[in-house]
Amino acid sequence: MDSIDVSTNATYLLLVALSAILSLLVLIIKLRLHAFVALCLVSLCTALAAGIALDKVVPTLLAGFGGTLASVALLVGLGAMIGKLLEVTGGAQVLADKLLHLCGQDKAPLALGIASLCFGFPIFFDAGLMVMMPIIFGVAKRLGGPLLSYALPAAGAFAVMHAFVPPHPGPVAAADFLGANIGLLLLVGAVIALPTWYLGAYLFGLYAGKRFTIPTHSLLFGENPPVPAELLPRFSTVLIILILPVMLIFLDTGLNTLAVAGIIEGQSPLVDTLRLLGKTPVALLLTLLLCLMIFYQQHGMQQLEKWCGESLAPICAVILITGAGGMFGGVLRASGIGDALASLLSDLGLPIIVAAFIISACLRVAQGSATVALTTTAALLSPVVAANPQLSAFDLCFIVISIAGGATVLSHFNDSGFWLVSRLLNMDEKTTLKTWTVMETLLGTLAFVFAAGLSMLL
Repeated sequence: MDSIDVSTNATYLLLVALSAILSLLVLIIKLRLHAFVALCLVSLCTALAAGIALDKVVPTLLAGFGGTLASVALLVGLGAMIGKLLEVTGGAQVLADKLLHLCGQDKAPLALGIASLCFGFPIFFDAGLMVMMPIIFGVAKRLGGPLLSYALPAAGAFAVMHAFVPPHPGPVAAADFLGANIGLLLLVGAVIALPTWYLGAYLFGLYAGKRFTIPTHSLLFGENPPVPAELLPRFSTVLIILILPVMLIFLDTGLNTLAVAGIIEGQSPLVDTLRLLGKTPVALLLTLLLCLMIFYQQHGMQQLEKWCGESLAPICAVILITGAGGMFGGVLRASGIGDALASLLSDLGLPIIVAAFIISACLRVAQGSATVALTTTAALLSPVVAANPQLSAFDLCFIVISIAGGATVLSHFNDSGFWLVSRLLNMDEKTTLKTWTVMETLLGTLAFVFAAGLSMLL
């Protein structure tokens, strides 16, 4: 009787989640209700329908909203300031010119994607996208080509590096759960990430750019007139500004990876200090201070302060809608929908690598957070992996990649990244589903196919 009750409850919770997602589609796309209002309304109704105690409903909503803002608002705010300063001082123009000179105009999407792959090795998705956004708009405006042909290869590059390659926290945490070797995972993740990006982000980005027309103007970037040549900063100056957050963040992610691997002592004053400097908000704050120091002499602090203020006003909608997406995902997590889904799928008797992808994908769709889907699936499968000593070191890495692939697919309304990309690129929700969601699904599925194929060969 208990098993029947558990199964019935799980089915009910999954129906609640499905109804919530369908309601959002109708409210936002069909009825044109503002996304922020729709997310708040559906989050409240979902919490009530899922049986969350009445006195816990509002705290649950606020926890999901505030938790997302805590991780996103600082990054978006600081990143918007850095991006604005790079744009209005001509830094983005200088970098765009250099990329076009080195690669040619027809290879601009490829150049932006490769640059994002390099930056994306240590830097997290949100921060990397914010720093690269003015360059993306600058190149699109300069060449007059389709915006998505430049934006999706870059965004996809940050997505694959964040999902599949250490030292990012998702694959590192999954490797720790399953006992995979971090060094080997770095190699396997990079080998799989590159063709996955090329097929799922670069080629798809070129296709989407031809099919979907997105204006190259933005509330944040792309509206300022070209800067006179004599006032442009040096390329080396712009490169230092872009590389600084990458190097600082690598202090945190790299040292964390070494600590997890047992190569260094994870708790020491020196390591703690260096990791503090590498925390993404601190790294972006230090980069912003460097920008102000560099451009102070030419423009003066009053003008720089004005530009920084101008950069913050347009991002209010981005932050609020992103927070509301996190609130919706938080409600789904608190309601137990993800746990119910995992319990239904964990005993299907599938091969481990297939079960890893399916469970992770379902958790991703159910609650939105790729990191939660990845770490939860790894924790669920760790006893199964431990009970199979015949699994090789490569097998463990392929299972981690499969989990990460499942945690990447079907980004939608409960994923804060969906709203970040939607608002930064000035896309409506329907277009975002047809572009960003499809691209994320391609990336996750391709990574799984590559991992499953290689697992049969090695």
